[in-house]
Parts: sequence; C-alpha cells; structure tokens
Amino acid sequence: MDEHREIWAFLDTHLNSIFNGDWDTYQATTSPELSLYEHWVVPHRQDGLAFHQFMIQNRWMGQPRAQRYDLLEKRCQRYGDTAVVTYTFMLSQVYEDGLRHHVHNETRVIVKLDGRWQVVHVHKSPAR
Repeated sequence: MDEHREIWAFLDTHLNSIFNGDWDTYQATTSPELSLYEHWVVPHRQDGLAFHQFMIQNRWMGQPRAQRYDLLEKRCQRYGDTAVVTYTFMLSQVYEDGLRHHVHNETRVIVKLDGRWQVVHVHKSPAR
C-alpha cells in the first residue's frame, strides 16, 4: 500500500469534500467529464458535475452530528498516470435518532491531468 500512498491521500481529500459539503475541493478533484453509475439514484449513467454540485451544495446526507467512512478491502492498480481503486465503502453517521450505516462497493478511476489527479469515472454497486 505504501507505493500507492499518493493515490489514497488524494482519494481521502476527494471523499471528504463530498461528505463535508466542500464543492470547491470536489470540483478541483473531479474531471468535468466525469461519468458515474450510482445504482440507488438512477439505473443509468450520469455525466458531468451538475448533479453532484446540487447534491453537495444541498447536503445530500443531511446534517449528522458525527460521521466517518471506512474503505474495506482496498485495492489500487496503477498504470502510470492512471489508477483504478476498488473497495467496499462504509459510511457511519450519528443522527439524533441513532447510528446509520451505508455500505456499497465502489470503483473509482483516477487520472493525472495537467499535473493533478482527478476522478474521471465512478461505479457503485450494492454490497449486500
């Protein structure tokens, strides 16, 4: 994993931007040509950043009192300026009515464009 430290640190910044409602960082770490599949939103590919801009700026997960995410069974396959990362994603959040967990399998394709890493594709599938 040490040889992929740069990729995992980038991914941590990218994921934290989503869950902290930080649109500027999300936009800086995501290609405008993003393609993604999120099975719980719509069973079709989504393209671009407009949908996620709306979701992030409107705090799509509500306002938990506390939250954390864990990446289980992480794998990074790096090919020069391209990395494919796969893992099971687990988000734990504390709300007034208790603790909630959200789990799914995820693939992110990350490419170094103009000297900086950007997510270009995401695919999420059920983990249960």
